[in-house]
Amino acid sequence: MEFGVVLQANPPASAVVAMMRRAEEAGFGYGWTWDSHVLWQEPFVIYPRILAATSTMMVGPMVTNPGTRDWSVIASLFATLNDMFGNRTVCGIGRGDSARRVIGQPPMSLATLSAAMTVIKGLAEGREVLHHGQPLRIPWVRDGRLEIWMAAYGPKALRLAGEQADDFILQTADPDIARWTIGTVRSAASAAGRDPGSITMCVAAPAYIGTDLPHQREQLRWFGGMVGNHVADLVARYGMQGPVPRELTDYIAGREGYDYSHHGRPDNPSVDFVPDEILDRFCLLGPESAHVDRLRELEEIGVGQFALYLMHDEEEKTLAAYGDNIIPALR
Repeated sequence: MEFGVVLQANPPASAVVAMMRRAEEAGFGYGWTWDSHVLWQEPFVIYPRILAATSTMMVGPMVTNPGTRDWSVIASLFATLNDMFGNRTVCGIGRGDSARRVIGQPPMSLATLSAAMTVIKGLAEGREVLHHGQPLRIPWVRDGRLEIWMAAYGPKALRLAGEQADDFILQTADPDIARWTIGTVRSAASAAGRDPGSITMCVAAPAYIGTDLPHQREQLRWFGGMVGNHVADLVARYGMQGPVPRELTDYIAGREGYDYSHHGRPDNPSVDFVPDEILDRFCLLGPESAHVDRLRELEEIGVGQFALYLMHDEEEKTLAAYGDNIIPALR
């Protein structure tokens, strides 16, 4: 199993760079950031500093979207970084949540996302694509490579990930949901004539090392609220009796609203509806042994990367525990 660390681009940017450097030293091979340019600082400005401060770490957004930047801009950003640092970027992408909603725009459609993935990957790898109705190629790209990691929850999005994306991101560490989503992605890949084994399955979720479970849950309740935003979209589309597992849909019954000004933060006042049971399933809590056990279960399901959301009041301790004990146990 590979390991990534996921950070918010909170100021100062130098602290983000320093944490990524420590993460690489601890054995993390991927450095991801959120991409929500109003709530946090612009991540593509910070990526060159991260890449310069590390030596082998792969760097990119978890996740960008096809609606806040022109697709040619996204492709050129990645291609420029890859030219500077040797193909060390990855493009995590989805329909868009906070980055879109904060500026008063809805998430993008799956059709738009599919077209964007084709254009971004093609341009960043030096191929000619059709963009805005005309042929386009970035002439200075040489030997470019860009993997597209698509984030998804719902049945149609999971099918698209299996049909088109290089890799798949699931933002919850619940084993039952992982089985369903990974199975759906693999089935779609097979139906499209692709090798399901070529798609890396990434689980992204908060992890907190310690024994004070009530405190850990309060620090991470924001994550249940964040996932709940996506689940609410699925319920609106498919209904409570649709194809989405009850493990995802049942807990949002008490959800009344969401304040994006507190998005991804322990003080989020919009997440009281999230029960402790959901946190225990969606996140990795407790002592190191509990983390190892959950990660081994996810690995057996087919997860190839665990991306650790490091957003709570014991970030340094958790990072160190993963580097000293948990990552070695999984390798």
